[in-house]
Amino acid sequence: MMPLGEPFYRRKVEQIQTKLDDDNLDGMLLIDTHNVMYASGFIHTESERPIGLFIPKSGAPALFVPLLELENAGDTWIGDIRTYFEYPGETYPVNWMVEEAGVKNLAIDHVSHDVFMTLGDGVTTSNMVNQMRWVKEPEELEVIKQAARYADYCLEQVLENAGDIIRDGGTELDILRQCIGATSEKMKSEIGEQFRLRKGAVVGTVHSGPRAALPHGSPIARQPLMGETVIAGIGASVAGYHAESGATFVVGDADDDTMHCLKAAKDCDETAIAALKAGATCASVNEAALAVLKEAGLGDAIRHRIGHGMGIQGHEAPWLAPGDNTILEPNMVFSNEPGIYRPDKDGYRLIDTMIVTDGDAIVPSRFLAEHPPEQRILKI
Repeated sequence: MMPLGEPFYRRKVEQIQTKLDDDNLDGMLLIDTHNVMYASGFIHTESERPIGLFIPKSGAPALFVPLLELENAGDTWIGDIRTYFEYPGETYPVNWMVEEAGVKNLAIDHVSHDVFMTLGDGVTTSNMVNQMRWVKEPEELEVIKQAARYADYCLEQVLENAGDIIRDGGTELDILRQCIGATSEKMKSEIGEQFRLRKGAVVGTVHSGPRAALPHGSPIARQPLMGETVIAGIGASVAGYHAESGATFVVGDADDDTMHCLKAAKDCDETAIAALKAGATCASVNEAALAVLKEAGLGDAIRHRIGHGMGIQGHEAPWLAPGDNTILEPNMVFSNEPGIYRPDKDGYRLIDTMIVTDGDAIVPSRFLAEHPPEQRILKI
């Protein structure tokens, strides 16, 4: 139930308490599922029944859970567990949690406007913990790196097996089924219980030909054809932390236009990695990377930003995107996703996981570095 270990979560609570003292707050109530997991290690399934973690300015935290979660919550390190019976209840669960907290100045991380208006004076909102999650601890970075290795392994399976699958009449779904299945078995054998802590420990998509022009394309029973591009995007999670790897393959052979796009995407990827430096802004990384595609004459084929933050959520702030002027700090984690989309023709996307450092970025995703465009041809 505590994938990173009790010392990690105790440290998170202490860090939050220090910030509460600095902000003259008496306590904080975490309702957001991912924030609760981040600060407590209580891995649970989000539902209509809210779960709360109350962290006082000093002293031990308390978990507020529906009665049906009592035994599961008891497996955590937190000794103070309080329950409500059901949702929505005669007293709404969040109102009950605020009453149980019993402090004058309380911050809450996530609440609907209508509920917030019933909470009374002294309750404010705060994104403090969301922002804490931006900069990862060593334990978090280690499992993110491990997740990236599994995402890479899934791409290796595509490179090794997709050509045979297509030659035998197989489809996008068959390619995805094989690579996800092989990776899942590897994860189960190597990390066991950690694999089962969260559903969907490895997920992905494979889409090809004109459908590769859909940035969020889904696999269907379509056989990729000679000369077409095949995009494989893979996400993996270990101990609840995410990483991504992705590549564009070509069936049989790549013509000059296809190679031009593959190389432009590669150059874009490498530019983003070079620009990801502590002190730079998120927006500046996006601008530098996408400028490469524009210079290659592919500006009209850009459909999205270069990347997003990753951690407990597969997509989380901050964003490598226009308008996000967050200053990069060491140990922030981002995806790097050059995308080229030409409707009714083809599409290209690469994905790396990147970690900000005091120097050059660390890239735990190694598939693209080890397999340049010329090596991503699926032989039929």
